[in-house]
Formats: sequence, C-alpha cells, structure tokens
Amino acid sequence: MDDGVGFLIGELARLGGVSVKTVRFYSDEGLVPPVGRNHAGQRVYDVRALARLELVRTLRELDVDLATVRRLLERGVTLAEIAAVHAEALDAQIRTLRLRRAVLRAVARRGSGPEELKIMHELARLSAEERNAIVHEFIDATFGGLEANPAFVAMMRSAMPELPDDPEPEQVEAWIELAGLVRDEEFRAAVRRMAEYQAEQGEAELHGELSQLIIERVGAAREAGVAPESAEGGAMVDELVGRYAETFGVVDTPAYRRDVLRRVEVANDPRAARYWALLGKINGWPAQPDLVPVFDWFVAALRAH
Repeated sequence: MDDGVGFLIGELARLGGVSVKTVRFYSDEGLVPPVGRNHAGQRVYDVRALARLELVRTLRELDVDLATVRRLLERGVTLAEIAAVHAEALDAQIRTLRLRRAVLRAVARRGSGPEELKIMHELARLSAEERNAIVHEFIDATFGGLEANPAFVAMMRSAMPELPDDPEPEQVEAWIELAGLVRDEEFRAAVRRMAEYQAEQGEAELHGELSQLIIERVGAAREAGVAPESAEGGAMVDELVGRYAETFGVVDTPAYRRDVLRRVEVANDPRAARYWALLGKINGWPAQPDLVPVFDWFVAALRAH
C-alpha cells in the first residue's frame, strides 16, 4: 500500500499472480487502469483493479483474446456469453487434440515414414464436412450424368465416414485407407461400371432381399462343401435365377442367366466390399462377414450352368 490509497504495481502483480510487466501491459491497454499516481509518480491501483486483473488473467488463460476481454469489461458482452462461446471453442480444440493423438498412435502402430505421416496428418485434420466432401466428390464423379439406381445413390450419400471425437488408431487408419480408395482411378472406374449397369437396367429399388437370399443359400452350400460346378450347384442356380426372374417379371432363359451373371460380376468387386468394411470400422458399425467368397461361388456356379 502507498499513502493509504491502494496497491503499487509490484504489489498488485504479486496479489494477481502475474508479472509486473504483464500488469503494466494490461494497464497500458486500459484493461486494468490505475486510480491515479502517488507523490512519486507511481501508478496506484485499488481493489477493483485487482478484481479486473484476476478476471483478465483467467480469461487469457482460457485463450480468450484481448478484444473479447475488452468487450466484456466494457459490458459489450456478458461473462455467461463469453463462457459459452469459449467452452465451444475448447470442445473443438479437445476434439482436434484427440484426433492428433489418434494419428500419432496410428503412426506408432504402423511404423509410418515421413510421407505417410504427412498424408495422415493432412487428412485427419480436416473437418467432418471436408471429410464428407471427399466422399461426395467420389460419388459425384462415379454416378454423375447417369440415371443410376436412385435408392443406391441415396444409400451411398447417407453413409458418410463419421470419425468419433476420440477415435481409435484403427479408425484413423481406416479413414486414411478409405480416402485413398475413393481417389483410386481403378476403383472409380469399377464403380462407374456399376453405375452404368444400373442406369442401363433402369432400376429404382435396391432389391436387398435377393442379395440376402444368395448370402443365405450360397453360404449354406459352401459350408456343406457343395462345389459350384456340381449338380447341387446347378440346382442352386436354378433356384436363385428363378427368384431373380420372378422379382423382375421375366423368363429364366440362357440369355437372362447371362444377364444375371453380368449383374453379379459387376457388383462383386472386392474393393467395393472393402469400401463398406472401412466405413463400418470408421463409424463403429458391427463387423460384417466377408461376402466376396459367397458371390465368387455364385459367379462360378452361373458360369458352369
């Protein structure tokens, strides 16, 4: 205390837990103004200045910028409004830090080199909207300009990679692989062929019941050791193609069987299965069995019969 008026700058700094240089800076900025000067020309502060100093210090430790601090002290905003905004900002920072931690753990697991680390970092730091934009661009490029099955396209657009706030390294790895897959020109060409076939057929539904029937019946045949080229395999083809023909209102003919073979061959791309498996891993969906061997068996049976 000095002259019974208030605190000198050194004492204010000690009570406020900051350096004299910091108090002087805040004082010069008008955030912690002195009430006057003593006979020696030194700045003198009162208890209100101490309260302001403690508030400024707390807000700055929360990374609130000086302009916002000034607005609060001048009553341009309320403390509650500042707290709400900066709580949201901290949430965003926490999510970013968690994602960076997951990237580093993935790098450690994979033994990544500098180039892969750079790719992982650049892709992982994208916002959710930017990550989704990568997938939407892939869908636009492969289905654009075609009247493909609208139900299938809608399903593709609804299934976006949603990294959780605190992802596991495996989820980061899956996202990196997915980003590479949708940029792969060969995969894009394969999906484009699927889209062209859908447009050619003019179908508007997914007909998931047919796929499920194949999975169940062919899965049972494979477990029983039935060979695709066997008589039992031929009976399976008769049953399944018959169901296709019934669904689409056509007659089961050799020409139609060739159409079914083409449909299954176009759809049965291991990379497409990998696409959905990666999405599932990123989004935390339950693991699904690998269906490529099932449809490989069906393709072989169609070719044999």
